[in-house]
Amino acid sequence: MRSNRRRFIELSAGAGVLALATGFQPHSNRPRVTVDALEKAASAPILDLKKLRQAVVIESVEMLRKGKEVFVRVRSKDGAEGIAVTNGRAAYLYPIFNRLVAPYFVGKDARDLEEHLFGVYRHRSNYKLQGLALWCPVAWVEFAVLDMLGRISGQSLGELLGGVVRRKVPFYIASGRRDTTPEQEVDYLQKLIDETGAKAVKFRLGGRMSHNADSLPGRSEKLIPLARKALGDKIDIHADANSSYDPPKAIEIGRMLEDIGAVYFEEPCPFDHLGDTKRVADALGIPVAGGEQEYSQRRFRWMIRNRGVDIVQPDLQYYGGLIRSSRVARMAAVADMPTTVHISGGFGFVYMLHFASCTPEIGAYQEYKRGTKKYRDWFATPPSIDDGKMTVPTGPGVGIAHPEELLKDAKRVV
Repeated sequence: MRSNRRRFIELSAGAGVLALATGFQPHSNRPRVTVDALEKAASAPILDLKKLRQAVVIESVEMLRKGKEVFVRVRSKDGAEGIAVTNGRAAYLYPIFNRLVAPYFVGKDARDLEEHLFGVYRHRSNYKLQGLALWCPVAWVEFAVLDMLGRISGQSLGELLGGVVRRKVPFYIASGRRDTTPEQEVDYLQKLIDETGAKAVKFRLGGRMSHNADSLPGRSEKLIPLARKALGDKIDIHADANSSYDPPKAIEIGRMLEDIGAVYFEEPCPFDHLGDTKRVADALGIPVAGGEQEYSQRRFRWMIRNRGVDIVQPDLQYYGGLIRSSRVARMAAVADMPTTVHISGGFGFVYMLHFASCTPEIGAYQEYKRGTKKYRDWFATPPSIDDGKMTVPTGPGVGIAHPEELLKDAKRVV
């Protein structure tokens, strides 16, 4: 079993090793940043549009269904197209998309996308919907517009978003289960490792928004040490509580994660209680991650400036897309904090790869889930796995080779 992480970071050399391995530095080692510095970082332009000299006026924005997949297609008046792949929430958010989000973008110059993210927020008082009900539909349009701009300019999403800094992304494989016994869970985690070659895993603790109740009696307390014993020291471990605990219980569980040298402890307290999460982050010697449910740049700014978490985790769809998430990452970088985005939807890992390709401070691992092999045929050069890393798709835009064939016979969602 690994030595206690808390003791590890108390030693200056140990802290340096941990920072190199995970992007985490103890609170005392991180610079204090001002609101002005964070705002300056967040307000700097994101997109590289030098290759797009002519207006790209959006003619149509539509949602399409084909089988179990739901897409968004954007077309320009010049005949260019871009597509996005939604998550499962399109099944009930399509009225918001069709009535309140898509109409705003028609007639707009796609090159002004950064400004349009605020414009659609104000449009028809959409700000009153603040949360994933608004920002998922906005993200789908943004993904499609970026895909279109990338196809026009011959740039990948990462190139559009400021430039590619890596072509391979280390990943962890995530288990979404809570109905397993500790023994069943470690067997399942080992199966995921064997299937993917991952060098890191994530499992769930607690009962999910459960006021300290576990999903099965004593499951979490037994799973944590068993996972380290069963998987060995060469596998890095992440744990996600999904808002299960109050601060005393979260700290108790966090101490157990310290004892096994976990990489981070995700969302230990109710996600909207920033103060409770900060108490846990202040108390523990391993990184605390959070932000999956977040919707506000100002709240992320508070989390970063006040060390409410150690790793910020905007969801690329819940938070409204790659541009808004890049703004969070730039603020985090000012405070010497990594951004490890959360992903939703099976295709979401592709957007994660593009985000990681252009974000310098991303932490040690990014999330990957099962069930994504079906997307391989969509790409001319599909993502591949080698030595615990996944390659970023190449080609313009998101990298889908033949979108017109993919959307053949798709039906409009109205």
